[in-house]
Amino acid sequence: MKIAVGGFQHETNTFAPMKADWNAFEQADSWPGLQVGAPLLAACIGMNIPLGGFLEEGAQLEHSFEPLAWCSATPSGFVTRDAYERVTALILEALSKVVEDVDAVYLDLHGAMVAEHLEDGEGTLLRAVRELAGLDILIVASLDLHANITQEMVDASDFLTAYRTYPHVDMAETGRRAARVLHQIATEKKKPAKAFYKPDFLIPLTGSCSLVEPAASIYSEIGKLDPQTGKNEGILGASFATGFSPADIQECGPAILVYGATSSLVQQTLDHLKNRVVRSESDFSAPLLTPKEAIERAPATQSDTGPIVMADTQDNPGAGGNGDTVGILKALISANVTGAIVGVLYDPESAALAHAAGEGASVSLELGAHTGGAPEETPVSGDFSVLRLSDGEFDATGPYYDGIRLSLGPTALLEISGVKIVVGSKKVQCADQAMFSHLGVDPRQQKIVVVKSSVHFRADFEPIASEVLVVSSPGPNPADHRELNYQNIRKGVRLMPGAEEIS
Repeated sequence: MKIAVGGFQHETNTFAPMKADWNAFEQADSWPGLQVGAPLLAACIGMNIPLGGFLEEGAQLEHSFEPLAWCSATPSGFVTRDAYERVTALILEALSKVVEDVDAVYLDLHGAMVAEHLEDGEGTLLRAVRELAGLDILIVASLDLHANITQEMVDASDFLTAYRTYPHVDMAETGRRAARVLHQIATEKKKPAKAFYKPDFLIPLTGSCSLVEPAASIYSEIGKLDPQTGKNEGILGASFATGFSPADIQECGPAILVYGATSSLVQQTLDHLKNRVVRSESDFSAPLLTPKEAIERAPATQSDTGPIVMADTQDNPGAGGNGDTVGILKALISANVTGAIVGVLYDPESAALAHAAGEGASVSLELGAHTGGAPEETPVSGDFSVLRLSDGEFDATGPYYDGIRLSLGPTALLEISGVKIVVGSKKVQCADQAMFSHLGVDPRQQKIVVVKSSVHFRADFEPIASEVLVVSSPGPNPADHRELNYQNIRKGVRLMPGAEEIS
């Protein structure tokens, strides 16, 4: 079988201030930059990326590939119309040249892309692919666990499958699963029946962590539905996407998908999973602390077993934050805390000034709070010691980034009032200890480690932490969705688990 392969990844926070333009998709960050044609076949191999897993599994199944285009950008506000149309044109133009020779199309998508001019980036792309490919060519795609799956996406494709772990340590495995199911569908020469349901409540990011309940049990149950388990004959697979809530679109929110041999079987399986998710609604909420509460709690719980790790969830670059709010940093300074480190704070100008000053110098800065992520905040003003500098290019060591060559741009380790700060020039979620260790700092030896992340950090930092605290400092990704001014979401949706419905 010959398969056309490509991808277009973006998670859109429609409330975030900065948009994703063409340059955002061209540049490399935690993932490779824009790949067009043959280079994409090598660029993602060996990485924890869905396309990489799909190519590896597809090759094992003796399929061949026609490369289209692939790119991703750090989560942010809307994808610009220009960027969306240029990337989709690359994919569709490449497909048009090979469509007569391929048997299937695989796309590595996120599932929560919103452009300036349309709500459903992936649904629009999949529909265009279907119109070009016709009904006989199979179309499959992998999705993020936080996809806002739409009816258009389901209708335009033959099979969709979403990650099952958050932190997303199974991205490549999700691509492999897509390849296996595509192979089975093609071998059986019968398109699967499908069933789709969207619960009427939003799930906060911190509540969708697969390491805790109720998500842990739900994903365990979904894994048992895979064909190779032999436990559910006739089911090709199921997905539970918890949705990406800071997206003001009609079909925002979680979704359940089931594929299988017959409509009655997939509907029966869907109903079971639906009941499982709906009765767990209230359990998807997660406790939060203010910066002051977290810092006051820290001395009582610190131990020799590792640092206290604080997650700055509302400024998570993996959810549209810019990584430059300073609420927790200011609280640490105000409380005269020493032995704490914050990372990674996005401030290219301050990083450049630190590089110009050099290691060992003192530099006067207005650090952070430049992008409007927390409009009420002002920068941290003062003289900072420049402890260490780097070009921001290094290999990840943890299971989430999984060996990827990370790119933070010019990076500086600064210190003020006994608090250290890693300052980078690109927005990258702090989910790998190497973001500190490449600057000579062992996070295991710190008293407090503050990470700009919601959940992905847990894969590498929870094993070294004496305790993990989720902190609600002001930022563009509120943990309580009732703080957001939704205008387009469908009526009847509860903005938080157990909250009142939108009227």
